[in-house]
Amino acid sequence: MLDLLIAASQEGFLTDLDIKEQVDTFMFAGHETTAMGITFALLLLAEHKDIQERVRIEINTVMQENGGKLTMSSLQNLLYLDRCLKETLRLYPSVFLISRKAAKDVKLQSYIVPAGTTVHLNIYGVHRDPNFWPNPEVFDPDRFLPEKVQKRHPYSYLPFSAGLRNCIGQRFGLLEMKTIIAPLVCNFYLEPVDYLKDLEMKTALVLRPSHPVRIRFVPIECEQFETNIGRTDVRN
Repeated sequence: MLDLLIAASQEGFLTDLDIKEQVDTFMFAGHETTAMGITFALLLLAEHKDIQERVRIEINTVMQENGGKLTMSSLQNLLYLDRCLKETLRLYPSVFLISRKAAKDVKLQSYIVPAGTTVHLNIYGVHRDPNFWPNPEVFDPDRFLPEKVQKRHPYSYLPFSAGLRNCIGQRFGLLEMKTIIAPLVCNFYLEPVDYLKDLEMKTALVLRPSHPVRIRFVPIECEQFETNIGRTDVRN
């Protein structure tokens, strides 16, 4: 990305300040957002043992088909894990609120939003709207089966925003999450210590728990990972 920005500056399209602002954006947008997505995914998998085991079986199957390794292409074949991550970001979108300024008057049914108005888009609320998501508090990765996605309003799911200003790093972000989570689920049983229902959320730029959260990682003795380490509590 930086090479592309520098190349654009050499052609006169960007200034040094433009490059700095772009670097600030993708360093911020690609760091804490992904970290929080991974945190919430691990918490949810720890609380849902049946879903966690299904993810583990899928990972082991894909690894066996690829000589015991996880490659770029094999990560993309983890379709159930992909659905789990999308459902995680539905319940706990890293960027839960975005703002836009109306460039012109916008008609919303019978209401007019005047030009120049700053509009807050409540992504967290949309993701829990029962009009789009039956039993919205339930963690159900199969909401993202292709046939169900096709039936839903395209803007009912906005963890990466949408339209011209959507996140350019969304595919990379999901790949990062898979890269971290797949080896963990393969090598450890995840057990909850702190439960999501008990957490208070901190509404900063990124949705996050207000205090450190804990998950227990219990090593799985298998060919991919052997250890004599006992149960370990790991703080985020």
